[in-house]
Amino acid sequence: MTDSANDFTDAERQGLYRAIFERRDVRSQFLPDPIPPGVLGRLIEAAHHAPSVGFMQPWDFLVIESTEVRRRVLENFEQENQRAADNYEGERQGTYRSLKLQGILDSPLNLCITCDRSRGGPKVLGRNSIVETDLFSTCLAVQNLWLAARAEGIGVGWVSILDQERLAEVLALPENVYPLAYLCVGYVSEFLEQPELQARGWRSRLPLEQLVHHDGWQKALPDGHPLADWLAHRTPRK
Repeated sequence: MTDSANDFTDAERQGLYRAIFERRDVRSQFLPDPIPPGVLGRLIEAAHHAPSVGFMQPWDFLVIESTEVRRRVLENFEQENQRAADNYEGERQGTYRSLKLQGILDSPLNLCITCDRSRGGPKVLGRNSIVETDLFSTCLAVQNLWLAARAEGIGVGWVSILDQERLAEVLALPENVYPLAYLCVGYVSEFLEQPELQARGWRSRLPLEQLVHHDGWQKALPDGHPLADWLAHRTPRK
């Protein structure tokens, strides 16, 4: 490895990986403290610097502080959450109902990151074969914001149990704009040591070594492969 002005220092690298491994989907630990405008601005700016196919930048950011708007979104969630609970039976349904899956009113603000599916016009470089790349690009903006938020000590919770058409109506979105991510954002009392669904026994993190393939689906890394050795001797993250 050569030294370069473009290299990160050890501390900078460690900070990046810390944000990745300590990021959490927050629902229950929000504090009422307001987010300073400079901090919120940095988070949105970080999201805006996500990569996007054809540099289409299909995202917009709706900062939602109105209690009335958030109550309407919460009503949407409650109806959809009831429907989601019906997917499970017995003890599994009981566990599902015990989970807190949103912080819509608990967090000091909500943020909806949308995807304008017409941005860039009908011919976007790199989008000819995979039209969903606008949605993928917007997801990268969400991840940028989420990691920046963790570095700022701010929690983010993605509320995915929503009827998107009704959400679009509440937010008065144009027909071509899709409400991709509805986020609860705010300072928190703590970041949990483990993802909450893992701590509550809903699901466990899959072993990484089972997810790495070599030159084709379900082909194992050959014995002695450097990556196989690294996987075998690493200390797994929580």
